[in-house]
Amino acid sequence: MEKKLRQAQGNWVDGDRFWGRENDLAILTRMIDEGAHISIVAQRRMGKTSLMKELAGRLSDRYICLYLDLQEENAPADAVAALAMILKPHESLWRKTKALFSNVLHAVSETVEEISVSDIGIKLRSGLDAGNWMDKGDELFRILSKSEKPVLLMIDEIPLMVNRMLRAGDEGITKENITNVDRFMSWLRKNSIEHQGKIRIMLSGSIGLEPVLHQAGLSAVINNYQPYDLKPWDFETAAGCLRALANNYDIVFEDEAELVMVEKLGCCIPHHVQIFFSSVYTMCMHRKNMRFRADEVRDLYESEMLGLRGHAELTHYEERLSLYFSKERLPLVKAILTETAVSGFLTKPVLLELRDEYTFQENCPDDALAEMLRILQHDGYLARKKEGYVYESGLLRDCWKKAHEEFYTRRK
Repeated sequence: MEKKLRQAQGNWVDGDRFWGRENDLAILTRMIDEGAHISIVAQRRMGKTSLMKELAGRLSDRYICLYLDLQEENAPADAVAALAMILKPHESLWRKTKALFSNVLHAVSETVEEISVSDIGIKLRSGLDAGNWMDKGDELFRILSKSEKPVLLMIDEIPLMVNRMLRAGDEGITKENITNVDRFMSWLRKNSIEHQGKIRIMLSGSIGLEPVLHQAGLSAVINNYQPYDLKPWDFETAAGCLRALANNYDIVFEDEAELVMVEKLGCCIPHHVQIFFSSVYTMCMHRKNMRFRADEVRDLYESEMLGLRGHAELTHYEERLSLYFSKERLPLVKAILTETAVSGFLTKPVLLELRDEYTFQENCPDDALAEMLRILQHDGYLARKKEGYVYESGLLRDCWKKAHEEFYTRRK
């Protein structure tokens, strides 16, 4: 029987919309069963959140799986309050949590189950500050460690929160900000070690955690986490996804059009595969012909993937650069990306030429330039080849080239 797959909707998928990560799930399950703490390393749109959600669904009979999203949080006290709130669906854990925060929940103790979740969250947050968040957080971890089943705590978007903490205020990365981040990450590390075997922690995010910490000299605070590199789909998995989607929506690929599509993408990031199919489906529906030929791939790629869809993807990638780089460094970073997109390859002589043009050498020494390239590689912009750098994603390369080539002078 031919496999069928529904299109992804929203920021993550699970169940019958989940595709192509069976080996990753098997490896991660083994690591979790062995008690490992894990840091998922991957570029954006790779399906990290979907992977964690699917993992939680499959392990829920053996673990208490908790998903903590720190995307909107700005400080350790926020994170501890958010951790307390995700225990609410678990009756025994929530009962102990209410006792821990009885001082701030006392006024609503009789009706705490009836008032809104957001109001409870506000109450919990009001009871936390710089002086007590660590003690309350320690107690929450002790509560988790005594649960009837081992706990898998999946913390998503921790890099975004840490990055905001590092750059809090108007002066950028200051000693005080570094101290605050060190205190928070060291606290998390302490609890991961203290409750090893009872609590497994999995870290993830849409930007890389290690590059963020490295800029502050704090890489060591995650050395007890085993990194897991979540790679793009291989061509076979991506093509299989396209075929399964086509089967579900009655589309017929002619002349192995799905293989031409994945070759065009080059790097098969799951989200990009999905939006390419969505473009095919929309076109077929509009013209009322559900057959899609291989010789139509290029035109659809140019008109749709490099059109509004590509612009939306590029906007996300460009905005992300400001999370890593100061406004003084951004012009050089963007010049590096544009030169690589336009020329197809970035050599060391051209790289040094760009540095001299966009900064004074003393303001961007060799180690700073190396760190810049390391971040661009870690986060999926560029890949290192023997003689220089290229784009890892054909879609990102083509989108960047289309957006920036017109007013850029190519180096020779």
